[in-house]
Amino acid sequence: MSIAGKRIFITGGAGFIGSTLASKLRQNNEIVLYDNLARNTIQHTGLGKLDNVHLVKGDVLDYDAVHAAMKDSDIVVHAAGIAGIDTVIKSPVKTMEVNLLGTANVLRAACHLGVKDRVLDFSTSEVFGSMAFRVDEGMNTVSGSAGEARWVYAVSKLAGEHLAHAYYKEFGLPTVGIRPFNIYGPGQTGEGAIQIFIRKALKNETITIHGDGVQIRAWCFVDDMVEGLMCALEKPAAVGESFNIGNARAVTTIYGLAETVCRVLNSSSKIVHGKALSADIELRVPETEKAEKLLGFKAQVDLEEGILRTAEWFEGNKL
Repeated sequence: MSIAGKRIFITGGAGFIGSTLASKLRQNNEIVLYDNLARNTIQHTGLGKLDNVHLVKGDVLDYDAVHAAMKDSDIVVHAAGIAGIDTVIKSPVKTMEVNLLGTANVLRAACHLGVKDRVLDFSTSEVFGSMAFRVDEGMNTVSGSAGEARWVYAVSKLAGEHLAHAYYKEFGLPTVGIRPFNIYGPGQTGEGAIQIFIRKALKNETITIHGDGVQIRAWCFVDDMVEGLMCALEKPAAVGESFNIGNARAVTTIYGLAETVCRVLNSSSKIVHGKALSADIELRVPETEKAEKLLGFKAQVDLEEGILRTAEWFEGNKL
């Protein structure tokens, strides 16, 4: 790893992906985790015991607090945001404010403080809309119908991504946009189909899927995601670009995912159908050629291996 001697500021640093990335970067760097602790994954790690890792409790909507905590940082990773279908639908205003205004605060602070190395912004694969097969970064994005709360997440993230590119083009801020495709793995908390299925399967409890379960997803293990982030932080070619980070080999329907989880974990859980979501992603599979070409990134962990590794973590942490 070539990143060393840096001060790295991670919003959402106590969350699933943020804390996993921090664990990767903790050696030879100073890490500042900025988080409101709404989803506290850091409690399951040893990060809080390290002298070079500092947890700052704060809100990305508070510009002054963001600015103060970011001071002297060489690298900024903006992973904070409202996520999860249920949360987004229940709180569309908060979703828009945190994802858009919070991103604006992070970018403005980074620009004012003169962050030199990298500002990595998390967008989302949902910017491609409800039907996205082998979508690449140059394809048109879709905003979804106005008034449907399901799409405020994608709209707010896409606006933040545009803003990040604008800061790069107008002020030279070294931004990179990341579009994650269905990330899962050890440490995942809150919503997320695969971790819910695994936790139910481990207890042989009934697994409920929304609708008929024919929605298609490509699932990316968190270690692969973090490797993609590391490439985006290290490679000069990443600056000013957006990248899909996902695993196009690990593709299955939601119903097929539930069946695979039960088979791999030798579970007797029943799979039942629940009420369909008001709006959903029917098909989401990435094209990752750009990341492979410019970053040298290619996902390595197949679905069954990822399920086993995730299940082992949940069993070990009694969750």
